[in-house]
Amino acid sequence: MTPSLTQALGLFFQAHPWHGVSPGEKAPEIVTCYIEMVPTDAMKYEVDKATGILKLDRPQRYSNQVPSLYGFIPRTLCDARVGERCSQRLKRSGITGDGDPIDVCVLTEKPIQHGGLLIEAIPIGGMRMIDGNQADDKIIAVLKGDNVYGGWRDMKDMPQPLVDRMKHYFLTYKAMPDTPTPPVEIAEIYDAAEARETITKSLEDYRAKYGQLTDLFAPNR
Repeated sequence: MTPSLTQALGLFFQAHPWHGVSPGEKAPEIVTCYIEMVPTDAMKYEVDKATGILKLDRPQRYSNQVPSLYGFIPRTLCDARVGERCSQRLKRSGITGDGDPIDVCVLTEKPIQHGGLLIEAIPIGGMRMIDGNQADDKIIAVLKGDNVYGGWRDMKDMPQPLVDRMKHYFLTYKAMPDTPTPPVEIAEIYDAAEARETITKSLEDYRAKYGQLTDLFAPNR
């Protein structure tokens, strides 16, 4: 697809936030993130994979509150390579990806009132979360240019109480009274270098399944 045609289509159609948005020219060092939820949300929102429209998943029934901006990195996928990376790091076999784009938590000083927007962020680490037997990594990043968090470059810059708050949210957000707790664990907290490697694997997983966007418009050979 030529740049002029891409620009023309952009005037008439909104891009699908997973497939139609670039993860950023400097990914994985600086990544574009699509934000689905903000800390003030009393509902859980997520992108509908078929349409790209932000939809209501469910009300937040209990006291769990997402501790940061929350969304995903476009054109990523937690599939075979992410699962294999998880298995290697944890020395466990049989872990697969969860089939979703890779999740990202973005820290910022300023309140953002709603999701459904794109931001640039710098990955500083992540949480190796296992949901059942599936890798469900949570990349932790800081908003590019943020006055308070923007200078952080690694998990060692992040205060432990904030790490604990994030861990608590993801370990409990699926728990319901009087029902068995889902088998969720955070098996590893990793640094910025590992976050970049995990993002790279998810970009490779996406290309392996969906190809490059330009491949869809390439002439037959």
